[in-house]
Amino acid sequence: MSNQPSILYLSKSDILQLGGNSSDLYVTAVSRALELHAKGDFVQPLKPYLRVNEANGHIADRIIAMPAYVGGEAPVSGLKWIGSKHDNPSKRGLERASGLIILNDPVSNYPIAVMETSLISAMRTAAVTVIGARYLAKKDFQTVACMGCGVIASTQLRSMLEQFPQIATIYLFDLNSDAARRLADQLREKAPSVEVVIATSAEQAVRAGEVVITCTVVDKPYIPFEWLQKGAFVSNISIMDVHKEVFLKADKVVVDDWDQSNREKKVINQLVLEGAFSREQLHAELGEILLGKKAGRESADEIILLNPMGMAVEDISSAYEIYQKAVAENVGTRLPL
Repeated sequence: MSNQPSILYLSKSDILQLGGNSSDLYVTAVSRALELHAKGDFVQPLKPYLRVNEANGHIADRIIAMPAYVGGEAPVSGLKWIGSKHDNPSKRGLERASGLIILNDPVSNYPIAVMETSLISAMRTAAVTVIGARYLAKKDFQTVACMGCGVIASTQLRSMLEQFPQIATIYLFDLNSDAARRLADQLREKAPSVEVVIATSAEQAVRAGEVVITCTVVDKPYIPFEWLQKGAFVSNISIMDVHKEVFLKADKVVVDDWDQSNREKKVINQLVLEGAFSREQLHAELGEILLGKKAGRESADEIILLNPMGMAVEDISSAYEIYQKAVAENVGTRLPL
């Protein structure tokens, strides 16, 4: 890392130039972060949520500060500062989420980089689903169902198609039929051999999915356990989609980080407060499965739920991967401190 008093600024176009919309980079970086998390070689304070007008606000209306230190052979510190308004697309013509990542040299604690984070955030979230599917989905799965058809869904499905060439059919459902049609068109262009079906109901899509991915901004569950087929893997990215009974009836429940999951009145936190779920009932944190400390899928019929809150170590590891490429390829803008 440079000791010069300057920072490297990377815009979204810089990140794209560096291959920042390719899933391989993020699968590598996020796998590293999950393994270091399981080894305890990280620091990750619980993330605070900044909410304004909380009593009348939407669950997706917040700014989150996500600090972390990632250890290993190339340690780095950093912060993701990411804002979200659920009505940005409909009212302002903007993407729902926006933000910045700041990277710091962990030796001096000086900032070394600032970069746009909406792409990084979406891609690292997709990498979590990819990694989850490698260990927790049926090995021969061919059908994916996606609930919600916004930017996050697009990133999730593009990454899944890049990493799992056996995918034959994708079911889409969104309350906004135009969003479903737009995403269907994108996917058909990217993967013309894959059948893309716009489902007429959430139930139809979920029942069809060997892998089910939730990418919504709902604040109330709508997916009951009975909709899930035997052997289903659910990547519950948007956290609030599945009913409490799914956590209690699934064969395995996996999270990225227990402490992060058991807070903010999310479903797991509600179940813990009710005395219905506990750390002991959790099967594993995902990094434990990557290290082989806990088993992944053990039978074709298991229903497995991955409930990832999203961890700062994933963002910082991904951002540092991009930063290193930027320095090597002389991409970005140097700004004096």
